Amino acid sequence: MTQPYTIHTPLADQTVRDLKAGDEVLLSGTVYAARDQAHRRLCALIEAGQPLPFGLTGQVIYYVGPTPARPGRVIGAAGPTTASRMDAFTPALLARGLKATIGKGIRGPEVQQAIVQYGAVHFAALGGGGALLSQYITANELVAWDDLGAEALRRLEFTDFPLTVAYDAFGGCVYR
Repeated sequence: MTQPYTIHTPLADQTVRDLKAGDEVLLSGTVYAARDQAHRRLCALIEAGQPLPFGLTGQVIYYVGPTPARPGRVIGAAGPTTASRMDAFTPALLARGLKATIGKGIRGPEVQQAIVQYGAVHFAALGGGGALLSQYITANELVAWDDLGAEALRRLEFTDFPLTVAYDAFGGCVYR
């Protein structure tokens, strides 16, 4: 068994190119949490030519709506949301420099094509393991859209967050 790759955000092009479908990864650094409604708002800003609440270049978005934190914790359960729910928004974000997404389940053909076209990667996180995954999140800060509650845009800090490369920059896929 090979050792997992240890990588840090922001992701460089070469780091993404080194990853292949099926690789295990431990991800550390800043990751942005966003779900459906936050994605809708990000894309509305793009369409309107307005600035985004954070720069996309080299960044990672985790499809998560965490539960409230218990006392002494920075975040509650933080399990992945079904990635295909963000498929309508993902190509526009990848085109502007986003390098990776994290979720569970398959991606549609347009997203798979955009991942290859823009040299990105999609990671799979452990579905049903939100309480376990929260242990790898060391900071949690609201960035925008508090009115969205659990779906607000957040800045998280990961330390050795365990992932699997589900789709790589060359069209490889663990689901085939």
